[in-house]
Amino acid sequence: MKKILVLLLILLAVPCLGKGKERRAQVLLKTSMGDIRIELYNETPLHRDNFLNKVREGKYDGLLFHRVIKDFMIQGGDQTSKNAKKGEMLGNGLPGEEEIPAEIDYPKIFHKRGAIAMAREGDDVNPEHKSSSWQFYIVWGQVFDDAGLAKVQNRINKANPGKSLPIDPSCAAVYKTLGGTPHLDRDYTVFGEVVQGLDVVDKIQQVETDDNDRPIEDVKIIKARVLKSVKPYKPGK
Repeated sequence: MKKILVLLLILLAVPCLGKGKERRAQVLLKTSMGDIRIELYNETPLHRDNFLNKVREGKYDGLLFHRVIKDFMIQGGDQTSKNAKKGEMLGNGLPGEEEIPAEIDYPKIFHKRGAIAMAREGDDVNPEHKSSSWQFYIVWGQVFDDAGLAKVQNRINKANPGKSLPIDPSCAAVYKTLGGTPHLDRDYTVFGEVVQGLDVVDKIQQVETDDNDRPIEDVKIIKARVLKSVKPYKPGK
């Protein structure tokens, strides 16, 4: 398998994804640098249920945040990272890993700071934007001004000639206050957000890394557990 890449502390109520009264699943990631509590969106049931099932089965216990890029994101979930030697290059996963159909719902759901999304293989082999069923990332990103968002918009336009893909104004307002990674919108499935422990994400995204973006000192998911559950999705219902 090709290597899977992903190209304040105050959570804001935003128009792109308002918090309703429906019950949402929550997961706690106990890491070597602190606890991160994540709420999963009902709007992305395939990704939500996949993540919950892996957490229940202990699949993420002992895995590393193997790819960390300051002012961008922290990525974990590589099955091979559990017993990886120091400095070993990670991110390829194991052959034959399942993929999840994309559940991209922009602009309702987007890459604000604290969003959790699934990594995936590139467009050349994955034009349908199917997600990895294992590797995920948590967004840090940066806070943008109008000029910065204009540069991102230009980058999006160049990557998608002939298409009109404007940054949604309500999402832009969040990128100018909370921050995030707007260039990833429409390309990766976001399926939840950090509701506690964004300070821990901040600490992790600042750690020293090697030339492969792996932390010099391992950052480990000691244990993941389900705090709140929901009924699993059943197609057609």
